[in-house]
Amino acid sequence: MKNPLLANSEFPQFKLIKPAHIKPAVTTIINKNKQELAKLLERGYGYTWENLITPLDDLQEKLTWVWNTAHHLNQVQNSPQMRKAFESCLPIVSNYYTELAQNKRLYLAIKEIAKSQQYKKLLPVQQKIIRDHLRDFRLSGIDLPQDKQAKFKDLTQKLAKLGNKFSNNVLDATNAWTITLSAAELSGIPEQARMAAKNTAEKLHKSGWVFTLQFPSYIAIMQYADSRRIRRETYTAYITRASKCGPNPNKWDNSKIITEILKLRKQLAQLIGFNNYTEFSLATKMAKQPKQVLDFLNQLAHYSLTHAKHEFAELRAFAKKNYAIKKLYPWDLAYFSEKLREQKFAISEEKLRAYFPLPQVLTGLFEIAKRLYGITVKEKINHNVWDPQVKFFAIYDQKSKLRGQLYLDLYARTNKRSGAWADACRSRRRLKNGATATPLCYLVCNFNSPLAKQPALLTHNDVTTLFHEFGHCLHHLLSTQDYLDASGFHGVPWDAVELPSQFMENWCWQHPALKLLTKHYQTGKALPEKILRNLLLAKNFQAAMQMLRQLEFGLFDFRLHLEFNPKKPKQLQKILNTVRKKISVIPIASFNRSQNSFLHIFAGEYAAGYYSYKWAEVLAADAFSKFVENGIFDRKTGREFLHTILEAGGSAEPMELFIKFRGRKPKIDALLKQCGITAIPAKHQRS
Repeated sequence: MKNPLLANSEFPQFKLIKPAHIKPAVTTIINKNKQELAKLLERGYGYTWENLITPLDDLQEKLTWVWNTAHHLNQVQNSPQMRKAFESCLPIVSNYYTELAQNKRLYLAIKEIAKSQQYKKLLPVQQKIIRDHLRDFRLSGIDLPQDKQAKFKDLTQKLAKLGNKFSNNVLDATNAWTITLSAAELSGIPEQARMAAKNTAEKLHKSGWVFTLQFPSYIAIMQYADSRRIRRETYTAYITRASKCGPNPNKWDNSKIITEILKLRKQLAQLIGFNNYTEFSLATKMAKQPKQVLDFLNQLAHYSLTHAKHEFAELRAFAKKNYAIKKLYPWDLAYFSEKLREQKFAISEEKLRAYFPLPQVLTGLFEIAKRLYGITVKEKINHNVWDPQVKFFAIYDQKSKLRGQLYLDLYARTNKRSGAWADACRSRRRLKNGATATPLCYLVCNFNSPLAKQPALLTHNDVTTLFHEFGHCLHHLLSTQDYLDASGFHGVPWDAVELPSQFMENWCWQHPALKLLTKHYQTGKALPEKILRNLLLAKNFQAAMQMLRQLEFGLFDFRLHLEFNPKKPKQLQKILNTVRKKISVIPIASFNRSQNSFLHIFAGEYAAGYYSYKWAEVLAADAFSKFVENGIFDRKTGREFLHTILEAGGSAEPMELFIKFRGRKPKIDALLKQCGITAIPAKHQRS
């Protein structure tokens, strides 16, 4: 029987792929790649771009095709069999990449190109790729003695296993908890959420209404359930997932895993010659010094704190006056914030759902992309998908040329990782025969599913999430780079990679754009002007509190990797408490263990880099200010952003690309202004 992962097909054969196919496919590709690499290095000298880098890209894409497909399925179809198959490959893949990064002959071959006469004749993008290769060799311990290289390899393998285990624990803890409510306990919860809970109950063969810790279900209780007891119980389960304070503490507790991850990361960084993992992380980012990042985060916190204190005082006064609540607890915040929002602006996230049916939102999103970038997005038939609800789309430019294709997997379900993300399946690059590989990617969210004859109805927050991830997809799909390591978001520093995604969110808050996105799913009527105006007025509702929440995550992550001492494991909670004491204005439960489910930094790629969201948000806000000046659908400005940012990918340093688009370095006050926070004097602006 042929292995579908090894088939020479245009798209992954998702319907044919079984867990049993993964390890044989991975080992086959890796063994072939090792043989081909050995042949490439037999010449010993006279290396050029054509006889080394191009064939290396071929090898890389063959493995990426197989491994990214397996990784994707492990995230969206996390069955016990799939998990076992994926985990069995982790040490194999980790070992392969570490050996590649520590291959002295390969390093010397690329170094030879860097010193050759050909290097001077290469395109700037090719020169950057060579420089990045040499930097990455150094960061992988190429200059270390063999015993320390072996240690580096061992550390990377252990970290890969621990990150995967961390993620599995969060998923299992999330799926394990449910709460069944009676009709009397549903008070305040919207009909949409009730219907979803009833469907869940029926699937589990239970009576009543079953709510879970999947985010659409969780947030429905936190924002709308009138019962304080139910909110507290649900909040407690969510905030203690995968911890000793949560359900099944001995089964999915991530506490020891976190400590071990931090210990190994510090060892790895020190092995390469850095003092800590933060310095190691910054070696590939726009920011270069820890102080630069800390100053940036603390500066944002300083200008947000007064506003946030005012916002919380307003919330507290509202709850006391209208509901006789003398003290607000963490499980009260979302509930009373939504009540205050409704009172101030006469709008409700839940009531807005009726005007944001997913089909209309997608139509509006694609129309906005067309006006900005001249592209057309069309749905295509692709039956070979991993779930029946997955949709497939193709993107064409103004000349009707295919630019890229993407899968949309938008609904929450069991055994699917929570959150939202975009990921590459195949990258654009020029092939040896002169043809161009068409980029392909995934866009994944966890929205409420359609119900019976009713389409999926989104909150405005859901719409913003969709725009964010679509921005990532455009960065990948609209690339015009011919070389793999500069295509899409390849070669883009992690603190700049969020620029296109956060940039796209701006159109969710523009009157002309919102008109394209809204249409009542029953009547077909547009969102009434009064509600539309109120929605825009509510844009900065509790913006400073939200800013501080993200800064808390960023400062905790950064300081943790900067200051962590393996001999003092309790230091982790102390650092988090210190950060909260300094910048948090909301009550924190003593049992809060949100760090135990912090996937971004313990199972993702944001370790000592979560600050990237705010760093890139400054870039995005300032970039959008050019549209504010010229018109939000200004064709010329849209094409400039397309050519200088989206198409450029990792072909140049992000600051260079930003200046090319904006005409100057970014200013931090663009973000503060966008959030309704008082602008800062010019002398304090980051450049």
